[in-house]
Amino acid sequence: MTGPAILLLLAGLGAIAWVSARARALRLQTVARATGRRDAVHSLPGYHGWYVALWTLIPAGLFLAVWANVSPGLVTQAVLADPAAQSLPADAFSRSAVLGEARAIAAGLQSGAFNPASQALVEPYREALSTYGVAGAVLALILAFAGGAYAFTRVRPDFRARTRVERLVMATLLVASLLAIVTTLGIVASLLWESFRFFSMVNPIDFLFGLKWSPQSAAMGYGNDDAFGAVPLFWGTIFIGAIIAMIVAIPLGLMSAVYLTQYASSTVRKWMKPILEVLAGVPTVVYGYFAALTVAPALRDLAVSVGIHGASSESALAAGLVMGVMIIPFVSSMADDSIAAVPQSMRDGSLAMGATTSETITRVLIPAALPGVVGGVLLAVSRAIGETMIVVMAAGLAANMTANPFASVTTVTTQIVQLLTGDQEFDSAKTLAAFALGLVLFIVTLLLNIVALRVVKKYREAYE
Repeated sequence: MTGPAILLLLAGLGAIAWVSARARALRLQTVARATGRRDAVHSLPGYHGWYVALWTLIPAGLFLAVWANVSPGLVTQAVLADPAAQSLPADAFSRSAVLGEARAIAAGLQSGAFNPASQALVEPYREALSTYGVAGAVLALILAFAGGAYAFTRVRPDFRARTRVERLVMATLLVASLLAIVTTLGIVASLLWESFRFFSMVNPIDFLFGLKWSPQSAAMGYGNDDAFGAVPLFWGTIFIGAIIAMIVAIPLGLMSAVYLTQYASSTVRKWMKPILEVLAGVPTVVYGYFAALTVAPALRDLAVSVGIHGASSESALAAGLVMGVMIIPFVSSMADDSIAAVPQSMRDGSLAMGATTSETITRVLIPAALPGVVGGVLLAVSRAIGETMIVVMAAGLAANMTANPFASVTTVTTQIVQLLTGDQEFDSAKTLAAFALGLVLFIVTLLLNIVALRVVKKYREAYE
């Protein structure tokens, strides 16, 4: 029996258990109320149904999860015990290849065998898969019936089914919330461990304050000294993501939000806001192509026409401009919602005291909406710092320490991708440098969040 068929059968049993338990609870509660024992009824019939259904599904589901990891080993042992397996090669790699191919054919994932030895093991594999598949399905059904029967016998008017079900739901929500925390801790732990390995090979001072980035020279055996200076990468990240892109995104995003909330009619806002937010849904590779094929050549020709020599077709300005356009919706949407949430009474009061519309916007609405605006800017900065595709296609891979916007630069995320692309040895400083860069990027993002929270806390006000 296949896995989907077992799951479908268990779902049907769970539905039957829910209906049966609910009907029994409803009948017993009706009898209890008819005999004057209303105080004996604790939970609604639906809770009794969920209690029995969960007892039907959870034990069987847990068993199937364990069985899915145990049964492949049992199937392989059964096949190896078959006389046809005596002709298997002694080499472990060749043996695994033959067994894997025979299993794929038996499971219907492969039509023919490339190795003749695999064909002899197809039937033993097919029989073993069928045997253990049926065994797993029978055991799961037995557990489902046993769990459902046990829970069904506890259905009575005074049974606290609601408490049991709500405790399970609370435990499920707790596990779901802990997943994010555990994932974050795992990311931080892996970054710290691999970064510690990197800094055992490279001096942290040289890494954080060095001005030369050339991991390829270290990989070719020229030594780690003066090869992992990450300052050009940090500067490129700030130059493109936090300076050029923000110069484009913050004014345009904030002015768009002011126009849509204060000046635009309802019809214009209805059409313009979704169109503006479409920019956030465009794939970054499309922005990268646009930056590399349209914006970068145009900027290079412009620089040459005004007498700027050495302008590159891969420039920080091209990547920053396109990146700024990409993150406009992050600033605009958050600022729009924050300004719209300011009470209308504040705007009316400012206008009633003689302030103009522009004075009301700059002195009342934007200061009141500042926490949301800061949150949008922070989100935009984080998005810009983490962008990779636009930088790769429009800004290049050269780690240059320059303030010339028409020159080629690179960023931390771009170098992380380059260092981890292809077959890499995770015991060399060249590869481990990616984790050190990731740790620095993580710390910078954390500090940005802390600063933004302090700004929000300082300017947050409660309006009635």
